[in-house]
Amino acid sequence: MSRGFHMRSLTVQNGNIALNVMIAGPDKSDDLPILCVHGWPELSHSWRHQLAHFAKAGRTIAAMDVRGYGASDKPHAIADYTLAALASDVAAVIDALGGRAILFGHDWGAPIVWNTALRHPDHVAAVAGLSVPFTPWGDTRFLDVMRAMHAGKFFYQFYFQAEGVAEGELAADPDALLKIYHALSGDAPYPGFGRKGPDATLLDGVPLPNPLPAWLQPHDLAVYQQAFAAGGWRGPLNRYRAQDLDFDQAIPLRGQHIVQPAAFIAGTRDPVRYFAPGMDLFATAGAGCDDFRGTTLIEGAGHWVQQEAPGATNDALSAFVAGL
Repeated sequence: MSRGFHMRSLTVQNGNIALNVMIAGPDKSDDLPILCVHGWPELSHSWRHQLAHFAKAGRTIAAMDVRGYGASDKPHAIADYTLAALASDVAAVIDALGGRAILFGHDWGAPIVWNTALRHPDHVAAVAGLSVPFTPWGDTRFLDVMRAMHAGKFFYQFYFQAEGVAEGELAADPDALLKIYHALSGDAPYPGFGRKGPDATLLDGVPLPNPLPAWLQPHDLAVYQQAFAAGGWRGPLNRYRAQDLDFDQAIPLRGQHIVQPAAFIAGTRDPVRYFAPGMDLFATAGAGCDDFRGTTLIEGAGHWVQQEAPGATNDALSAFVAGL
């Protein structure tokens, strides 16, 4: 991963939370640094292709382990995983990188960077969201909307709400990560966890790929498996449990748009696209952004777009950065 460019690690302290950050590229540059924020259930390693691409182009680029993951601290309380707390982590890392940065975020990392742009606007020069478009805060709780849309059906975020239940299932299955990665990828016959009843578990009916998908090499899968075996699942799952707290904390942000230059990138087969039955959530990805630079949909890619289609993703991100 580090061949051809300089890679180093940095520990950033945000209050009592220590955050692990991987940095590639030059130590000093006249260009703004880039900071990448991963989602569930991933690591800074999920940005390995982007670190290599931008570092080899002479940019300083960093990827952090979000709190709860990898080598970053893993507090126990659900309240420690609100978007406000996670945005403060991102702002602390930006301070360590020089005080202002371009943000890339994928999956939960996308709401994290969108909300960092809202809460810490002076820190954020531009923001690109992958997989999850920005939606301005409104007056309805997300989980309430999903309960109405998915009544009588399994929806993974409902399953995650009871503490210890999903943790137990995921920790007990040594292939849990591989099943999740395959199910949400463009390689799956029908991306997602399947149509099943409300009493199902996450991995019920979720098959193992055979062979491994081409985009997920054995040594990369091992990095994820070792990290989750060591760090557990509670912190990552607490992000889902903190959503009602997010809603209460975001009252001052309701209706606010992203004012920084923004872009959206996703795969055409990403199941997030159809979270709301009968709607294409990617069709209006720029509606809440005042300086939207465009949507790039990568044909055939699923949820893990920057890993499944690194070349096309890097091209889109490079075009966005070059246009700033």
